[in-house]
Amino acid sequence: MKFIKNVKLAAVVIATSGAALSASAQDLRGAGSSFVNPLFQKIFSEYKASKVDYQSIGSGAGISQVTAKTVDFGDSDAPLNDEQTAKLPAPALHIPMTSGAVVVTYNIPGVSAALNLTGKVLADIYLGKVKTWNSPEIKATNKNVNLPNLPIVVIHRSDGSGTSFIFTDFLTKVNPEWSSKVGKATAPNWPAGLGGKGSEGVAGLVKQTPGAIGYVELAYAVQNKMPYANIQNKSGKFITPTLAATTLASNVSIPADTKVSITNTDNAAGYPIASFTWAIIYKEQNYDGRTKAHATDLLKLMWYNIHEGQKYCNALNYAPLSKSAVKAAEAVLRSATYGGKRIL
Repeated sequence: MKFIKNVKLAAVVIATSGAALSASAQDLRGAGSSFVNPLFQKIFSEYKASKVDYQSIGSGAGISQVTAKTVDFGDSDAPLNDEQTAKLPAPALHIPMTSGAVVVTYNIPGVSAALNLTGKVLADIYLGKVKTWNSPEIKATNKNVNLPNLPIVVIHRSDGSGTSFIFTDFLTKVNPEWSSKVGKATAPNWPAGLGGKGSEGVAGLVKQTPGAIGYVELAYAVQNKMPYANIQNKSGKFITPTLAATTLASNVSIPADTKVSITNTDNAAGYPIASFTWAIIYKEQNYDGRTKAHATDLLKLMWYNIHEGQKYCNALNYAPLSKSAVKAAEAVLRSATYGGKRIL
């Protein structure tokens, strides 16, 4: 009997310690943008105060998970639109995390040069109107490049994507036909092409498909050693998507809610297909039985991201937040509450 009691006691101790471990190791969970995933993976691997599980599933899916309250934070490269906001069970906050460039990458056998592309021609390619790489519209800005008579294979995202929103936001601003027929969206009705899931899927399809063109975050193109085009900006200059050119595009006045578009920048040296990416959290953190400690851990993570976490941006080809963006992000985080009282 004593042996049985000891076994039962041991079982209770093990169960109790397991529960304690589970309670003390409350991971913070996030999901969304693949655009920012390389940076998040680095930041979260260095962050020691909490474990962070981030799933790179696309901005649209991340917003869905935030709406369903299955994650602590979502991340989207497009701010919530009116329809998405209406579906939320409570008000949400947008915290800018970084800004980055969306690049146009391609696979043209025998061509390694950086092509010069205008926004109008790029939109016409995605409309299915410009069909071959040696089309006059492309040759006009690439006179010294021997472009082949090769069909263009359009690659786009198949999932709801903030990267797609950034890309189509730019096309909408520079091509009236695109604006009227397709417009800007995280999941537009694509007129042509093949879909790949995530930035990883688009990069993979472009790499394995001769004649392909696609769009990915700069970090994916660099990591995969893929060529990318210089894009004409509003000033008529063909701009290489560098960190400096992205920073120039993002150095703008930030509204209180931090929702701002920086595509087709007015800056003469700025890269025109750039955007902030936003972490999205609920303003009131006292929901579904979560503790104040858990809510505090989340806000501390967000605070770390916009301060210490920015030191990892440059090496991964993201633009660190400007002083104005950091100030706006701080104000947003300070507005978060638990039981109606501010957390920070």
